[in-house]
Amino acid sequence: MPPPRAPIAGHLSRVAWAAGAAVALGAVAVIDPAAPGRHPACPVPALTGLHCPGCGGLRCVSALTRADIGAALGANALVVTVLAALLSFLALRLALAPLGRPLPAPPPRAVAWTLGGATLLFTVLRNLPIGAALAP
Repeated sequence: MPPPRAPIAGHLSRVAWAAGAAVALGAVAVIDPAAPGRHPACPVPALTGLHCPGCGGLRCVSALTRADIGAALGANALVVTVLAALLSFLALRLALAPLGRPLPAPPPRAVAWTLGGATLLFTVLRNLPIGAALAP
């Protein structure tokens, strides 16, 4: 007996998300976030003088749309790493889907703790002199 098909609303929702992401990436590719006055300033460094884990993320994604990996890593290495892991996961999922094999899922708690710890470590390091290369 074949598995039940997903409702059409689920497919439309995925298409809507993909279209929204494509429009957002297109806007980031066209509008340079490094140009002054294009985007509002991030409030975290303005208020605290510290770089949050997302500081430089917009410049990072903009550099990735131009395939400038060096500039992307310089703007925010965490975003590059997370996007690479996400794209690898999606590629694996797409490769296994036609075979009818489910994707092995890691324990959600372990993933959450690992991501949280890596983000905290990245944030602390980029705000210390030893990790100045990680600052945007």
